[in-house]
Amino acid sequence: MPSDDLRRKIRGIEMVARKAVHDLMSGRYRSHFKGHGVQFSEHRLYVPGDDVRHINWNVSARTREPLVKKFDEERELSVFLVTDISQSHAFGSSLRLKSECVVDIVALLAHVAIQSGDRVGGLLFAGGIEKKIPLGKGRKHALRMIREVLTFESRTKGTQLRQALEVTERLLKRGGSIIFVISDFLAQDYELVLKRLGKKHDVVALRIMDEQERKLPPAGQLFWRDPETGQQIWTDTSSFAFKKWFEAFISQWDAQWNQSLKGARIETVEIATQEDYVQALVRFFRARIHRS
Repeated sequence: MPSDDLRRKIRGIEMVARKAVHDLMSGRYRSHFKGHGVQFSEHRLYVPGDDVRHINWNVSARTREPLVKKFDEERELSVFLVTDISQSHAFGSSLRLKSECVVDIVALLAHVAIQSGDRVGGLLFAGGIEKKIPLGKGRKHALRMIREVLTFESRTKGTQLRQALEVTERLLKRGGSIIFVISDFLAQDYELVLKRLGKKHDVVALRIMDEQERKLPPAGQLFWRDPETGQQIWTDTSSFAFKKWFEAFISQWDAQWNQSLKGARIETVEIATQEDYVQALVRFFRARIHRS
């Protein structure tokens, strides 16, 4: 893409994202992630009305006085976007590709963080770690994130989500970050590390989907190409055996997704390419506030 066209496209994506920030967060970004925007300051004596969950029982036992932890709000949060750029996202049956949906979501979340004065960074992954983007602030940094996700071409095949989460775990040693995992979750063996991250950080899994991934077209003989492996095959979509295989594949995909969340302190959002991703996130965050 010529540089002028690329700049116009990035600015267009940024403009849409900036307009959507108000709809998504309504200026109350931190309220969606309360609990991670504070840090321990000191102990003080318990007074009636204090939250008993803040009592430090070990210290209270030593001093023989009920002491509660006092917290001060941190000046900034760290927002980390674990972004899947594997070739399985080069698919779309309606208005846009899954990869385009990913770019829009990264742009929106980056601008939400920047507008709130928080740091945002992340990594891009496919069959390996493709690019690390350090935490940063400001509009130029948000534009860089949009450009990287929009233009970066993966050099590796497959989807190594587990490796991406393990690298994230090493990079974010201190707990309390906000991690968005943006992927279609067509991957294997990532459940344990995802749950570990959920114990230390505020993790939101954004599952990108397309309705045609779950439906077989009544087209008879079709030529298929796996975008991640390059494998090419002919199939008969009217074949009973193929239909059974396809149903089993979808069932396994959903089962693995559900298993990865079982017992984990992780929030989830499923976003289809056919829907308004902003409204999907608005619904999620409103529900989150009600639950908290």
